[in-house]
Amino acid sequence: MGTKNVPTRPGFVGSRQGQCIIVILLALLSGACTTPAARNDSFAAASGFTRQIVTGADFSHLVFMANKRADTRNEKSLWHVYIEGDGTPWVRRHVVATDPTSAEPLMLQLMAQDSHPAIYLGRPCYHGMLRDPACNPWLWTYGRYSEQVVESMSAALATLVSENAITSLVLIGHSGGGTLAMLLAERMPQVRFIVTLAGNLDIDAWTTRHGYTKLVSSLNPARRPPLPRHIDQLHYVGGDDSNVPPEMLEAAVSQQRNAKIFVLNGLGHEHGWDDYWAEILHTMDFTGRGYE
Repeated sequence: MGTKNVPTRPGFVGSRQGQCIIVILLALLSGACTTPAARNDSFAAASGFTRQIVTGADFSHLVFMANKRADTRNEKSLWHVYIEGDGTPWVRRHVVATDPTSAEPLMLQLMAQDSHPAIYLGRPCYHGMLRDPACNPWLWTYGRYSEQVVESMSAALATLVSENAITSLVLIGHSGGGTLAMLLAERMPQVRFIVTLAGNLDIDAWTTRHGYTKLVSSLNPARRPPLPRHIDQLHYVGGDDSNVPPEMLEAAVSQQRNAKIFVLNGLGHEHGWDDYWAEILHTMDFTGRGYE
């Protein structure tokens, strides 16, 4: 395992006025009534992604796919799988959100920059899937990385692997999506590569640091056996990330094989990843060029 520091990149009066104010207020109210899931659907459609619902173990999963760019000349098929972070599990402390879907889906935005065939794999009960009978707030709070969640996501991904004749997978996750990427890699034999962005890879250390209640019944990657040596790992973290600081990530992956950590100076937890994404994709292609 190695750690690298990456330098920061450079970075009214009258009736007409009243009418304008009314138009602005109506626009704001209209936007407020649009759910995060609906906005994400619109973004995905504008990006040319196809939308489908895939059945997992206990849940239905929303999936966006960018498969038009697949190279059918290759006998092998390498796909990137994007897994979103935790979104908004809580409105505020002790008040659970009725819909945890992220209002700013970072991974969906990064997938739009990716030239590889790609899958955006939705989590249980996110993205408008709350009507599933098995859904309850436990699944996006204390059990967000539970066996039930991971098993259903792996079942949905296995279906997509079979339907698209996928031979190799790169799992890419931000924050809690990085947690799930590590847990899914244990179950998917096609996984060759993991990339995490601000990955919460030791959930016990994370809850202790922030004074949160322990995520009971959630699986902790830091307490799992190391992943097989054939799975390469690139873990990126912001030098200014107070949510998952570099030292926490370093401790979490200290026992992993073939794991490298990159500290991006000046970067926090949520924002700024798109500025680095083209460079990270290039690094992924260079590291994983033998998988295709």
